[in-house]
Amino acid sequence: MTQLRVRSPRAQALWLCLFDGDTEIRLPMARDGDDWLAQMPPPGARYGLRAEGEWAPECGLWFDPAKLLVDPRAVELDQPFTFDPRLSAFGIDTAGIVPKVVTPGLLSEVPLRAPLFTPGGLIYEVNVRGLTMLHPEIPETLRGTVAALAHPAMLAHFRKIGVDAIELMPIVAWIDERHLPSLGLRNAWGYNPVTLMALDHRLCPGGVAELREAVAALHAAGIAVLLDLVFNHTGESDVLGPVLSFRGLDNEVYAAAPDGQLINDTGCGNTLDFGNAAVRELVLEALRHFVRHCGIDGFRFDLATVMARSPGFDAQAPIFAEIAADPWLADRVLIAEPWDIGPGGYQVGRFPANWLEWNDRYRDDVRRFWRGDCGVGTLATRMAGSADLFGKGPSRSVNFLAAHDGFTLADTLAFEHRHNHANGEGNRDGHGENFSWNNGAEGASDDPAVLTRRSAFARAMLGTLFASTGTVMLTAGDEFGRSQRGNNNAYAQDNAITWIDWTARDMALEDHVAMLSRWRRQRGAANRQFPEDGLWQAMDGKAMDAWRWENPATTGFRWMESQPSRPAAFAVDRAGLYAGPLENP
Repeated sequence: MTQLRVRSPRAQALWLCLFDGDTEIRLPMARDGDDWLAQMPPPGARYGLRAEGEWAPECGLWFDPAKLLVDPRAVELDQPFTFDPRLSAFGIDTAGIVPKVVTPGLLSEVPLRAPLFTPGGLIYEVNVRGLTMLHPEIPETLRGTVAALAHPAMLAHFRKIGVDAIELMPIVAWIDERHLPSLGLRNAWGYNPVTLMALDHRLCPGGVAELREAVAALHAAGIAVLLDLVFNHTGESDVLGPVLSFRGLDNEVYAAAPDGQLINDTGCGNTLDFGNAAVRELVLEALRHFVRHCGIDGFRFDLATVMARSPGFDAQAPIFAEIAADPWLADRVLIAEPWDIGPGGYQVGRFPANWLEWNDRYRDDVRRFWRGDCGVGTLATRMAGSADLFGKGPSRSVNFLAAHDGFTLADTLAFEHRHNHANGEGNRDGHGENFSWNNGAEGASDDPAVLTRRSAFARAMLGTLFASTGTVMLTAGDEFGRSQRGNNNAYAQDNAITWIDWTARDMALEDHVAMLSRWRRQRGAANRQFPEDGLWQAMDGKAMDAWRWENPATTGFRWMESQPSRPAAFAVDRAGLYAGPLENP
């Protein structure tokens, strides 16, 4: 690319600002319709943008030439973002506190190949920093980075538990929410991006090359890589937020009500407007970038309902057809988090037929069953692929017991209430209802009876997960009992609360998960349609009839393979605290 093109329809002037140390050279850019053009700086050069225009936040205008702005199409930055109140203040120059874009050289292109992951496999949700910061076998210089994922110790663990794909929580450059610095906290999850492609310098200091090399190493081990991307909002937040990129160039990328107020369907202060063709074009460019230059197998979209809003949810939204028509993207693994907090935001089951969807109903109903709140009929519906949500056929459900937000699996069994005091919000943040139970003691316990009961429930719930039709998602650490001390919203805990302690693993539980994973592969549970392919029986061997399914006193069942040539069976027994394979059905 020899030409820099920046969209800013309402700017009066735009400058390309080149930096050599502390020296800044401003070059005027030429208008071309809604865009502004300049010669692309040479590879390795550091640059930013400044825009002239009206400063009228009440009208959605934040033009201020004192604000250094990041190119929305940046793929490399020279440092991470750091929140500072000066980023929001009119007339205060921010060149000293805003990352500079580094012009990339010619980016290597990865040959297009089919994704390694097939729906039905095991996805391992990973916080890159949290997963690797305390791993004793990983060199300290690698800990907390994308490169650490390719270390032999990590690859060995992935293989042991049968991981088919790792899903990386956001690694694109983000900024802390403005209330965190005063609390002495910082964002640990990355769900507050500024631009859509530039990788965060803390997680991926080697930039695109580091991600590409890690993906290649994981591919060589037979493991696909999915990126969790945040295309629903940016870290410029609400009207009091920082002016970093879009806000100072083209604030119309953010959805607004007729009175000009920002729509907040994300709960993060702003919402990207997918009715705006320029937004969709940039999103498609970002997706292609990660496939072409890094070899990414697919994507999970945070608060994906936003991508189909106009402003209401539209199951035929343009972005779906545009992804399907793109030769680089059409065959990628696509996973929706099918909800946001806006009107009509819960849309589980309404994404395109080739998309997978997170199924929170699975999580909640499995927890409710084992807690004793619902019967076997509800559980069987979830285990059989949630046809009530997704229809018949291969299930599009991504089944999980826990995810990055909410309790870990271990904490689900050790806490009845959230304990988020460390977040500095008076324990008011995070989900209030977790369908959790503490088994006799709130939090850590030395009572053998409590620990035995928690261990049995963990095994039963994991057995339920691996026996279910659909795709399995396991959050890193749940396979060996990771706790977040009862914090169910640990987004701001970049510390031992979210850093996995590899020396404290429950190895017996980890070995149990490895066994379940092998069993699942051997019996082809991923896409088996249980009602059609097998027989449901009560624990006494009698057929499950409507009365048994609906009877609250029924505490278990077993499923038997109908083809003698492929013997397989599993049982669910709440009374006996067991779920998993039956060796002698």
